[in-house]
Amino acid sequence: MASCAVKGGCVTDYIAIAISILSMILLLSRLILPFLVHEVPRTKNSGFWIPVIQVFASFNLVLSIVVSYGFLRFEKRHWWQSCYVWAVWIEGPFGFGLLLSCRTTQAFQLYYIFVKRRLPPIRSYIFLPLILLPWIAGAAVIHMKKPLNYRCHMGTYWIIPVSSLHALYVAALVGFTGAIRHVEFRFDELKDLWQGILVSASSVGLWVVSYILNQIHDEISWLQISSRFLQLIMASILVLAIFSISSSQPLLSQISLRKREPQEFETMGQALGIPDSGLLLQRESAQVIDPNEPLDKLLLDKRFRQSFMEFADSCLAGESVHFYDEVHELGKISVDDPVRRIYMARHIIDKYIVSGAAMEVNISHRSRQEILTTADLAHPDLFNNALNELLQLMKMNLAKDYWSSMFFMKFKEEASMRSHELEPVTGWNFSPRLSAVHGADDPFHQENLFKGSGIDSHDSDMQ
Repeated sequence: MASCAVKGGCVTDYIAIAISILSMILLLSRLILPFLVHEVPRTKNSGFWIPVIQVFASFNLVLSIVVSYGFLRFEKRHWWQSCYVWAVWIEGPFGFGLLLSCRTTQAFQLYYIFVKRRLPPIRSYIFLPLILLPWIAGAAVIHMKKPLNYRCHMGTYWIIPVSSLHALYVAALVGFTGAIRHVEFRFDELKDLWQGILVSASSVGLWVVSYILNQIHDEISWLQISSRFLQLIMASILVLAIFSISSSQPLLSQISLRKREPQEFETMGQALGIPDSGLLLQRESAQVIDPNEPLDKLLLDKRFRQSFMEFADSCLAGESVHFYDEVHELGKISVDDPVRRIYMARHIIDKYIVSGAAMEVNISHRSRQEILTTADLAHPDLFNNALNELLQLMKMNLAKDYWSSMFFMKFKEEASMRSHELEPVTGWNFSPRLSAVHGADDPFHQENLFKGSGIDSHDSDMQ
């Protein structure tokens, strides 16, 4: 036992390594499978790259413990095998520090979006390195002072500040979460954060205890073996649990392997429970469409809007109509329900407004910045200027061609059939089976400028 306690290769070491490998496989599957199985679109925003960074940090943390604490028998002949590379830099700033920083960044985003009702003043790719600076500074100091021995252990003098830094990041996460505890989230983000804090605090507590015992008692063989075993097990549990309890993307959690509800959603409107979102009601009366009517008035009819959207998609210019449709859904949410309005507004911004968005719409820089720098994401007129600009573009570029297209001919035929066939029918809902939540939207403008919330909240989707 004394030999493997120093050189590694104990039975418990291999058991711990096997468990850590299993946890990393499960971790990667939770990251990749939603994109493979549910075909979730990969975005460029923090909702995608923060989870990826979490996985990277998790891998660093687990691997650094294996290498630096002597789980395997190998001689350290190269500089990259140094204790200061693995036990200081990879385990600290690029392991545990980066992992907790990602979680704190998520809590920071939720705080600004739902408490301050505005987009965070600091972008995530700037905020994350900033809160990682204490770890980098601490690692630099340890590297310069070189307190580690040949077994990567440091003295009692250094253990207290190192342990305090771990506790500080858990405390920061608790602070941000406490600031948003009064918000009635739709997708259990607050519950996820508290669960993440509980798992983090428990795992970190046991990890710190085993870390201190491992660092101080070099001479006790059984304690060295058991403490490093506990360290690796706790780290494996921490990285898997903190990623599985994910709050970075509410919609992604709806379609992940962790199914919370038996129903799946296709649009954010359906996920938020907006009435008749995404549904075509068979009981709707046939609407007579007059091409001389203003486009903004015609688009209030859901069946016409769907037909016009299909035509625009066929012209590879559908983002404006999708944007209009989702802003129209936003208008159905009461101004007295700011949380749901913020969810919808943030979804629209991520999909249509930010530079490089999946369906970025063609609006002026002034309108774009007006939305991105708004002081109130729940404001009823948030997207009005963008809608007006896009309605003008649709009128000039799409509307004239639509009236002579096969899409309009098909729409008229279907409207005529409904007017004859559905008069005596009491009504039923037609809603095909919906799959994964992706998200999108589009707008346009006409003579009548919008003065209400996106569009009139009464929907001439024809009850």
